[in-house]
Amino acid sequence: MLSLIKQNIFTLLILLAVAAAMVTPDTFTHIGDFETKSLIVPLLMLIMFGMGTSMSVNDFVGVAKMPKGVFIGLVCQFTIMPIVGFGLATTSGLPPEIAAGIILVGCSPSGLASNVMAYISGANLALSLTLTAVSTLLAPFITPFYMSLLADEFVPIDAVAMFWSISKIVLLPIIAGLAFNHLLHGKFPLVDKAMPKVSMLGIAVIITVITAAGRDSLMSIGLVLIGIVLIHNILGYVFGYGGAKLMGMDEASSRTIAFEVGMQNSGLASGIALEMGRVATMGLAPAVFGPGMNITGSVLANWWRQRLPNVAHKTDTTRRI
Repeated sequence: MLSLIKQNIFTLLILLAVAAAMVTPDTFTHIGDFETKSLIVPLLMLIMFGMGTSMSVNDFVGVAKMPKGVFIGLVCQFTIMPIVGFGLATTSGLPPEIAAGIILVGCSPSGLASNVMAYISGANLALSLTLTAVSTLLAPFITPFYMSLLADEFVPIDAVAMFWSISKIVLLPIIAGLAFNHLLHGKFPLVDKAMPKVSMLGIAVIITVITAAGRDSLMSIGLVLIGIVLIHNILGYVFGYGGAKLMGMDEASSRTIAFEVGMQNSGLASGIALEMGRVATMGLAPAVFGPGMNITGSVLANWWRQRLPNVAHKTDTTRRI
């Protein structure tokens, strides 16, 4: 029981923070005259910098070593979730801007949480790390394209502005982190050790702030949105795993692709919503998706952990997770 609590402590802390934001939203929306939503983009940039510091050439060499797995994973990532998100948003009956947030989650890349779940479940961790890195770097190009294609009927989408926003949030910090890792790796061990914890704290703050900002909307449509977001998340696992199996992937790699597809970078989606000036509406689906995917991902990872594949893929992941 204690082991299960330790594995899910991050999810439990987020749930407590979200509950507090729902009860006393004003506590989390302002600190004096300062609006806390102004922290979202800087925190995301810090998280992406941390991701960059934990990446190396090996993450990209993986593309050459596992071309089939990377190709199938990326195709599943950038087809299943956008299409499912569009279908759910269209049939949800939710206000347009909130429905657009569902599509936004689907058009985002995979998140770092998928690496943790891949590790716990005995999946192909090397493939997971490579897919997360590559899908994140592709996001500035693919996310605006899909949003302009699928979400423009819900809210006006400026694809060029979105490209620059995501580049600012993702590409520049990751490049800075890669440079830091290449030039100064090992010289600042406290940074290497602290960044994962800083990233988790940053994600928790982002989700809490967005929940507080959209509290009134959540009170009126919360259960419907939670149900739709969970369906989106679970269908990502199902179609990701099933698609990988249909394409002949082994069990460990199929589990990896299931997590990479089902677990999105909800923090990045929140940052995009903020940059569009719609954090209290478009930002709600990402805020709900974050805690939800950590709960379902933990359950699935622990269930799979009891049924480890015959050959577990392992790699040096101590810096990342």
